[in-house]
Amino acid sequence: MGMKEFFDLLSDKFHSSSGVKTVYGEPLETQGKTIIPVAKVAYGFGGGYGESKDDKKEGHNGEGGGVGGGLAVKPVGVIEVTKEETRFIPLSGKKKLAGMLILGFLLGLFFGRR
Repeated sequence: MGMKEFFDLLSDKFHSSSGVKTVYGEPLETQGKTIIPVAKVAYGFGGGYGESKDDKKEGHNGEGGGVGGGLAVKPVGVIEVTKEETRFIPLSGKKKLAGMLILGFLLGLFFGRR
């Protein structure tokens, strides 16, 4: 198997196993609502191969190669489907986090001056 065929096979394996359903399962149906998980899926892989011309002159087999890959899945929210509407509900708590940081800073100033 050549390097191109190997990378094609590796890419196909990552693509077929890295979906949201693989990580979070099927959409849920309850109380007249359908909840569909939404995630950001990213994967990458790479590899290399090389050989040394100097080692071949001395009768050595100076060659080597390697491959690696990774997969990251981050939940970003859910889609809620009802008879009346469909809406996206983000899981991001950036506003809450910013509020907590400001509150912590103000409390630190208050207690620091005492």
